Amino acid sequence: MTTMTDISNAARFREFKMPDVGEGLTEAEILKWYVQPGDTVTDGQVVCEVETAKAAVELPIPFDGVVHELRFPEGTTVDVGQVIIAVDVAPGSGDAAPAPVAAPAPVVEPEPEAPKGRQPVLVGYGVAESSTKRRARKGTTAAVPAAAAAIQGEMNGHGAVIPESRPLAKPPVRKLAKDLGIDLATVVPTGEGGIITREDVHAAATPVPAQAQAPVAVGVAQAPAPEAPAVVAGARETRIPVKGVRKAIAQAMVGSAFTAPHVTEFVTVDVTRTMKLVAELKEDKEMAGVRVNPLLIIAKALLVAIKRNPGVNAAWDEANQEIVQKHYVNLGIAAATPRGLIVPNIKDAHEQTLPQLAASLGELVSTAREGRTSPAAMAGGTVTITNVGVFGVDTGTPILNPGESAILAVGAIKLQPWVHKGKVKPRQVTTLALSFDHRLVDGELGSKVLADVAAILEQPKRLITWA
Repeated sequence: MTTMTDISNAARFREFKMPDVGEGLTEAEILKWYVQPGDTVTDGQVVCEVETAKAAVELPIPFDGVVHELRFPEGTTVDVGQVIIAVDVAPGSGDAAPAPVAAPAPVVEPEPEAPKGRQPVLVGYGVAESSTKRRARKGTTAAVPAAAAAIQGEMNGHGAVIPESRPLAKPPVRKLAKDLGIDLATVVPTGEGGIITREDVHAAATPVPAQAQAPVAVGVAQAPAPEAPAVVAGARETRIPVKGVRKAIAQAMVGSAFTAPHVTEFVTVDVTRTMKLVAELKEDKEMAGVRVNPLLIIAKALLVAIKRNPGVNAAWDEANQEIVQKHYVNLGIAAATPRGLIVPNIKDAHEQTLPQLAASLGELVSTAREGRTSPAAMAGGTVTITNVGVFGVDTGTPILNPGESAILAVGAIKLQPWVHKGKVKPRQVTTLALSFDHRLVDGELGSKVLADVAAILEQPKRLITWA
């Protein structure tokens, strides 16, 4: 028989499920918890960071309350639709609450047989028919933080766990301390009421010498190098699990390389006039507040070339045996991040003016550097630019981004001897490489696109005459 207490408790505790943060993704790994049982949370506050096959994403809680229970520890891969956190939304009601239940120890389970019926990939579809896969990182303890805290703490009147002598700090400060490797128990608080502030954490951090930073070529999002795995003394090998973004990249690249017949063409071009234009635009008041660099002109040149040769902006539909002609350009920019190569894109780039395109490129690069590129920002690309010149490389043979028909590689811009007006002179020169899907882009079309980009970079005034 259901009692009024049961009803009130059910109303008090709300559960937040792992959402589908991408396009039909079925699972995500919990990278970090920014809150612990007993913490107060507000609607829209980020409570954890998860990694999908596409990107790392921060998840905000959609309601106010006090954290009652964390269902899974960091390092666990959770199916979409599974409850990951329970929140007491009425902590002052005084009703007894059920004690938090520790999640079972993470185990490596064999891949289950494909369940019959619909796979739940969106919150609200219910629990997956297959059991949740809990693949814990090496060294991850089996018990969830709530269970660990219960051993050292005690339950308060609302069912939340209150660890003993827990330092007082807001979730963003806890995240900062964790990122810096600072134990909050060792930090001297200066905030009102004994609360640890961001300044306290920074003060406790051990200063490290600044490392020399490699020059960043324009347009490529340079992120901090990923943390290297620990190497055991005398070990001859180190094995790194392939998962998340890296696994998705590997699968996509293999699929692209062995599905689409790649053809790559090259052209070396004098970009001295383009470099002069970049210098002039930097002084133009219309471009104030945005970053102007060679990639901006290269991106605009590619957009003009696509307008002149629209057949290159297409995709191959294998299932329906159709060529899908795109009447819009979502321009992808390859970016190197600690989790691997990602390709966010600028939506409807063909409609943007030069200042707008510069602003979009700047936002794309800064977001990628911070590791905050969303899955939506990487979906729906139609053509891509990859700037290998950032590494001092002359050119390469880029692999197509899955679902696209062309990718332009930009090499390093170097001062080289060049025949100009009948005389050998030092000029700014670069090499471009265009890879394309030969199923729908033949040699003539691919050559015209690459030649148009080169012609614009050699004579930037064509941006006006050809636009």
